[in-house]
Amino acid sequence: MAGMIMMMMKVLCVVVACMVVAAPYAEAAIISCGQVFDKTKPCLDYLRGGGSVPTVCCNAVKGLNNESKSTADRKLVCGCIKTALAVFTGINLDNALGLPGKCGVTFPYAISPKTDCSKYVHIDTLFIN
Repeated sequence: MAGMIMMMMKVLCVVVACMVVAAPYAEAAIISCGQVFDKTKPCLDYLRGGGSVPTVCCNAVKGLNNESKSTADRKLVCGCIKTALAVFTGINLDNALGLPGKCGVTFPYAISPKTDCSKYVHIDTLFIN
């Protein structure tokens, strides 16, 4: 029961943090932090424990990459990922940093709590699918 309450508190914190992160980009962004978290859930086991990356995780990473068309979307996704790294416990930062490459995707920012999402690349930088 206590574990369930702690999980609900974490989810609530993530939702609030996402609202704060998303506010500056809400007008132009078509992706929400909730969608980012839902899409990347299949990656949590890998992010925490390593090993081989599940196909469903790579499909989610590729899908998220393909849906992040605008600069606002990319900034938002960057901020959501930073929030997730801060909120979800046990994530190995080396696994997180290497995940896009293992899935054959290039993000124009590092998946790191130190990434400054406000200094994001412009829309003319292309992702590799």
